This record gives sequence, C-alpha cells and structure tokens, in this order.
Amino acid sequence: MAPKKRLCLPSLLLPLLTLLLSQADTRSFVVDRGHDRFLLDGVPFRYISGSLHYFRVPRVLWADRLFKMRMSGLNAVQFYVPWNYHEPEPGVYNFNGSRDLIAFLNEATIANLLVILRPGPYICAEWDMGGLPAWLLRKPNIHLRTSDPDFLAAVDSWFKVLLPKIYPWLYHNGGNIISIQVENEYGSYRACDVSYMRHLAGLFRALLGDRILLFTTDGPEGLKCGSLEGLYTTVDFGPADNMTKIFALQRKYEPHGPLVNSEYYTGWLDYWGHKHSTRSIPAVTKRLKDMLELGASVNMYMFHGGTNFGYWNGADEKGHFLPITTSYDYDAPISEAGDPTPKLFALRNVISQFQEIPLGPLPPPSPKMMLGPLTLHMDGKLLDFLYFLCPQGPIRSILPMTFEAVKQDRGFMLYRTYLTQTVFEPTQFWVPNNGVHDRAYVMVDGVFQGVLERNMKQKLFLTGKVGAKLDILLENMGRLSFGSNHSDFKGLLEPPILGQTVLTQWLIFPLKVDKLVKWWFLLQMQRSSRPQTPSGPTFYSTTFPILDSGGDTFLFLHGWTKLTHKVPLNQWS
Repeated sequence: MAPKKRLCLPSLLLPLLTLLLSQADTRSFVVDRGHDRFLLDGVPFRYISGSLHYFRVPRVLWADRLFKMRMSGLNAVQFYVPWNYHEPEPGVYNFNGSRDLIAFLNEATIANLLVILRPGPYICAEWDMGGLPAWLLRKPNIHLRTSDPDFLAAVDSWFKVLLPKIYPWLYHNGGNIISIQVENEYGSYRACDVSYMRHLAGLFRALLGDRILLFTTDGPEGLKCGSLEGLYTTVDFGPADNMTKIFALQRKYEPHGPLVNSEYYTGWLDYWGHKHSTRSIPAVTKRLKDMLELGASVNMYMFHGGTNFGYWNGADEKGHFLPITTSYDYDAPISEAGDPTPKLFALRNVISQFQEIPLGPLPPPSPKMMLGPLTLHMDGKLLDFLYFLCPQGPIRSILPMTFEAVKQDRGFMLYRTYLTQTVFEPTQFWVPNNGVHDRAYVMVDGVFQGVLERNMKQKLFLTGKVGAKLDILLENMGRLSFGSNHSDFKGLLEPPILGQTVLTQWLIFPLKVDKLVKWWFLLQMQRSSRPQTPSGPTFYSTTFPILDSGGDTFLFLHGWTKLTHKVPLNQWS
C-alpha cells in the first residue's frame, strides 16, 4: 500500500490567498465610458465632495471638520499637498504634527470619507508660491513648472518621498484615495510644456501603478494646455459661469465618461485692502442642483477654508500685486471658526434630494470665549530687538540681496546702510523697476519716514545728515500663487536710489520673528521700563487669563489697518 501523501501547508494557504486577492480585486474606482459615469467596486457612483486643507486647520480640529462634512451629506474630501510645507530645505522632510498627512488620511477614513488627492507639485491654493518651495529660487535661472532639468530633478526627488507614503492608501490597496490630480490648472500657466506634463504622468504611473485614476483640472480657457491623453480631463467653474458651455468643452476632451466639476466655488478668497468676498446662497445651491441633475460629480471649493497661519498666504497678480489675507474663510459652508452656516444647511438640503444624508444632527458651533477689550502695551521698536532677531549678525554686501539669496524664505529682512553725504532738502528716494517686493518700511536714524509698496507707492522724499543710518524693513507678503507663477523673488530686487546716488554697502539682517515671540516673556522680565514714543515697526503685547475650559476666539484690532498703521498687523498680531 502506497504511503499517504503528507498534507502540504502551502496547498492549504493557496485557496485562502486566492480568496483574499479576489476580494482585494473587487475594490476599484474606474471610469465607465459606456455609461458616462464612475464605478466604485463595480457599482455606479457619483461623488459629492468638499475641499478642506489640513494645513489650514489645527490638527486637533481635523476630526471635527471632517465629521461635519460627512454629516452634511458629502461622501468625499478633496485636498492638496503643499510641497513647501513638507520639504523646508532640500532633502529635509517634515511629516510630523500638523504636517502628518497619513494621520489626516486616517481621520478621513474614520469620518467615512473617500479622498480625492491633489499633490501638485504645483497646487495654487492661494498658498505661498503655489506650494513650490522658495528654495527652488536659489537657482535664479530656474524655469518653474517646465521640463527644466533643475526643476524636474527637484520634483522627482520630492515625489519619490511623497508618493510611496500614499501608495498603501490608494483605494484598490485598501485605502480611501480614489483619484489623484496631476499638476493643477496647468493650462493657466504660460509655459504649455507638454513634455513636462508627460514626465509627471510617467512619474505618477511609475510610483503608483496603473490602477489609480489620474486626472487634470482646468478652467475652460486652460483645457488645451492643461489636459493630457491618458489623464481624465475635468473642469472647474462657479455658480455664475455658463455650466452648459463649460461641460460641453469638457466633452470635447472627454467625449465619454462622467461630467466632473473639480472646483465648484462656494465663495471666494480675500485680498488685503478689499472687502470680504461672498457668494449668495441661492446662486450656489441652484447651480449645485443643476449639476447633480445632470449626474455630474462635484467638488465644492472650499467647504471649509480655515486660516493661513504664519507666513503661508499666497498672492495674485491682476494688474498689480494682490496679497491674500490671513483669513481663508472663503465664505464657505463651514466658517473659518468651524461653525455650520446657513449656506451649509441649504447645500445639505440640495444634496439630500440626490443621495442619503447620514442620520443625526450636525454638531453645534464650537464654544467661544470673549477676552476683551484688551489694552496693548508697547514693548519696543523692532530696531531695539535687532540683534536678538538676528543673533548671527548681518550679511555684508555691496548691493542688496534678495530673501532667496540669503536663504530667508519668508517673513521680514532689514536692509541697513549709511548716508555718504548730507541731504538738506527733501530728496526723492525710490527703487527702480518696481524693485520693492513687497512692502518696505523706511527709517532714518530710527525715525519712520513712510512706506514703499510693490505696484502701489513708488517713492518717498528723505533728508539726512552724512553718516545717518538708513534702515529699510522689507516684508514678504506672500509669493505669487496662481497662473503666471513666475519666479517671485522677495526683498530689494534693485539697489535704492537717493536723488542721483545709487546706495551701496549694505548690512542685511534676516529676522527670526518667531524666535522673538517664543522668548517674549523672558525678554520682558529683563526690561526695566517700556518706551513711550513709537516710531516705525513696533512690538506690542498684552496678557489675559483663560478661565474654565476655554474656547475659540480671535483678535479684532478695531481702527488698526495694514495700509496706514506703522505695524504690519497680519504678521505681528
């Protein structure tokens, strides 16, 4: 009798592995071109999504905001990944704390939201330099968003770090990322470099595989240069735009497949010196309903805007330089404070007509606390703290250097020189070729003389004795973030001229304002008295108690303005 064959363990595992693989294969998100729709796991699917940016919301509030979006009827969240937020220096990466992208993806999973990811490399987002790192400009001749080898080398290096992190989170791998955008509104950029877009598409495919849906997004004028064969073409537009005409343009590039508005504008951004932008509730809800009746997938930009913390705001160039405010409220359905608005309830009602809304009430507005009114005390002029703000001392240069040349990415720099001759009569002081980027506070021997501002105010009139100290505090108000995103260098781009004299022999102080704030209390203990007469950029402070459990609040500086006051409020306050 032949011996019994021993049972081989691999033969038992094989059916189990086959079963698991077949289940994994059922997870898919694809375009059904035959029926002009998406399929999720083989079932017809339409996403109703909203934009929220993790980098504009404190990490402790991510879960709250995402839960409110889900309870509003959304089934997906769309967000960017800002390259400059995660790679502050070449080869130095930060994915900790509020930069923990994987933690945000996990919070979206807990909220039962799918993810539409927009990793750039350029993102616009009204974010500094459209998400591109300022250190790219240390090569002054670099051509951004093109097949320039220097730019592509930096992009490749970044994506070889980022994309493997998100690979396990792709939907077909068991994660929640259903689609990924390549670049962002590239058709609005002057380069129209098809080789660049092909390079990016190849890089995404090489690092993420063939199963993930890749797409592009452009306004109607940008579809020609922004779309690419092999990437699904989507469009963006707002409630006042001609929906029929724009979707017809999408059909020109995607004859079959779902209609998609990747950025449906629920509001708009705000610029310094302009009124708060709004979009009416009836207009926003009507157009959303129109699109959903067509079966379109829609992402609402923004659903919650949040805040441009620190120095991360971007800027536009529309005839003149337009820096974007600290607030990114956007008149969105969820306010900057995270509260549901009447716009949210109106949109929720529309969504409920097309898909099931989760049961249960929306969370109430967050608790607020009122601290004021408060009295601000003047602690000293900026010049009083100069060597604490720049402990390494100044950089010496015959001609002024840009922020990028001295590796100061954002914030403030002080330029100092000394008059080589006495100027008795008020004499014109200016910087050629609109060379102030972006706002200059001018002082002679510590006395404030006035402001020069990019595109706005081009000259002052100064007097001073030979040897007088001329200080120019330069504020970087945010690099250009949209469209013609050329290399937006900051600082004094040209040497200033006083009368007929080109001013040279500069001391340049890159300032560490955040360091001063961190050690503020210790500094105050060392000071015996407070100055009485302000002149020029000045620090103010106050103290207040936080009672009970606290709550959300904000700083309202009644009567203080960016344009006329001596303190650049969006950074100091």
